[in-house]
Amino acid sequence: MALRDIILDTASRRQAFRTADVIRALRGRASRQHVSATINRLVREGRLIKGGSTRGAFYALPRHSSTLGVAVRRRLRNESLREEEVLDGLRRRAPFLGQLRQNVSGILAYAFCEMLNNAIEHSGSRAVEVEITRVGGVLAFVVNDFGVGAFRNVMRQRNLNSELEAIQDILKGKTTTTPAAHSGEGIFFTSKVADVFSLESFNYKLRVDNVVGDTFVGERRPSKRGTRVTFEIAERSARRLDDIFKKYVTDLEEPAFDRSEIQVRLYAHRTIYISRSQARRLLAGLEKFRAVTLDFSGVEIVGQAFVDEVFRVFPGHHPETAIIPANMNDAVRFMVSRARSG
Repeated sequence: MALRDIILDTASRRQAFRTADVIRALRGRASRQHVSATINRLVREGRLIKGGSTRGAFYALPRHSSTLGVAVRRRLRNESLREEEVLDGLRRRAPFLGQLRQNVSGILAYAFCEMLNNAIEHSGSRAVEVEITRVGGVLAFVVNDFGVGAFRNVMRQRNLNSELEAIQDILKGKTTTTPAAHSGEGIFFTSKVADVFSLESFNYKLRVDNVVGDTFVGERRPSKRGTRVTFEIAERSARRLDDIFKKYVTDLEEPAFDRSEIQVRLYAHRTIYISRSQARRLLAGLEKFRAVTLDFSGVEIVGQAFVDEVFRVFPGHHPETAIIPANMNDAVRFMVSRARSG
């Protein structure tokens, strides 16, 4: 039996195997170098899938990949990179990407290219690491760089006081450090189409979990130099890109990203919502939208100055932007009604 056939026979009998398994089966009839070279050719041809790190690499037939935790990784020099070409290269190495439902394939391609483009154009990193995995019916990708950091970059370019303020601006949408070249929609929509989306940079981590319907901001220890994006979506997800886009458009006859939604509780750190300065931080940049939903989930109390700034002063200066409160408790609803009537 030829070496290729022996390797494929080993793969068909086992869900996963290592190079050493084939060498033991051959009992010295082929060198490690010959076995490794033949396995690598089968991977390039798409006959086998490779998983694990270089030292702990294992292989399997493509039909076994959904239960194995198969990962495809590349480290790239950030010179003349094109995100579409990188994705095409990953597809050649990971045949399971060609077996996805059309809606999931479209979401994965959109999100991956948006996040890789951010790393290429904004990070200043000399290298970018990318990874796509398929584990137990969940698809995930990682884009990792070692540059200036997404939160710090936004903070410095927009003259903000902290990385936390940068995270707040990113969550609104239309936040970019190069407005002449980018709309600032990439992170916003990528976070909406994922099951779970996380953005880690230096001392902070942003996590958007659309399965439980919540957003989390916390500290990261140890610190992460640059930016690491992680995106997850179920292989059988029913999400559709166009449905997500439509949710943030006020007029389908003239489609444009002109709606946003904000979780108010993320705009006061370890305090309550009482001051005009807190309100102005929340409202900064919202005049770019035609409608903004303010989600008051988790907010127990607000102050008169806060709601006055949000529901009387801001609409007076920007009547073209509708501020829509949602998920208020009785105390918050009373204060909002009072501000509007005043």
